[in-house]
Amino acid sequence: MGQAMANRILSAGHDLAVFSRTKKKAAGLMARGARWAGSPGETTVGAEFVCSMVGYPSDVEEVCLGPRGALRRMPPGTVYIDFTTSSPALAMEIFETAKKRGVAALDAPVSGGDVGAREGKLSIMVGGARAAFERAMPLFKCLGKTIVFQGGKGSGQHAKMVNQIMIAGTMMGMCEGLLYAKRAKLNPETVMASIGAGAAGSWSLANLYPRIIRRDFGPGFYVEHFLKDLRIALREARRMKLDLPALKLAEKLYARLKTTGGARRGTQALIKELERRPRRKDT
Repeated sequence: MGQAMANRILSAGHDLAVFSRTKKKAAGLMARGARWAGSPGETTVGAEFVCSMVGYPSDVEEVCLGPRGALRRMPPGTVYIDFTTSSPALAMEIFETAKKRGVAALDAPVSGGDVGAREGKLSIMVGGARAAFERAMPLFKCLGKTIVFQGGKGSGQHAKMVNQIMIAGTMMGMCEGLLYAKRAKLNPETVMASIGAGAAGSWSLANLYPRIIRRDFGPGFYVEHFLKDLRIALREARRMKLDLPALKLAEKLYARLKTTGGARRGTQALIKELERRPRRKDT
């Protein structure tokens, strides 16, 4: 998703410096005019905005706060935007650290998958200072269709946790419904035609159900990254003394899918975990 988002920024006419731990992944961007930076810190040279889109909170911590991190070299007045789905607590830490340096930090996780990233139709959930949010709006508009300020530091990450919790429940229901349709000898495509426009309609149904029917488990969003998000949500729920049983079940199912070789599959591969579960015996 980060590469697709960077392409959108280039297409909008902005100058762009890029860093990736694997340089060849940035080859296409450099061919389009992006400048290679030798470290996260080097991306900040002459930059008004510095953005990160990585995998895990530990990666965010490294590229932002680490010895070669961006925040160590960002001059006062710069805006740092983290698009990664990460820990709300880390977002708050980055906000406070950046503030001491005169830098504005926004936590701005996104939803919409690979298609949304390519087409500039992401939903962007933003936490931080409103003034920084307004300043970054032209950049956000390059990337997203739905851009909402959620509140203070960490609020964007909390909003994304809400998104992931709801997706987890939707994915389980969608996969179980498809298994039921097949067992009832229904045509999954005609079922889709009936339910897609009704109360069961959702982004997952419109975009991932067809992939499951085609047995296309390629990643729009990796299972291992979704599992990371679910575990962040569970930690936050425990901290807030919330019991979320559907979230707990989703985490268990995706954890099993990861251990059986599904880590780099798309989230729709959950169907494979449900298919391998033993049939219920009549009692």
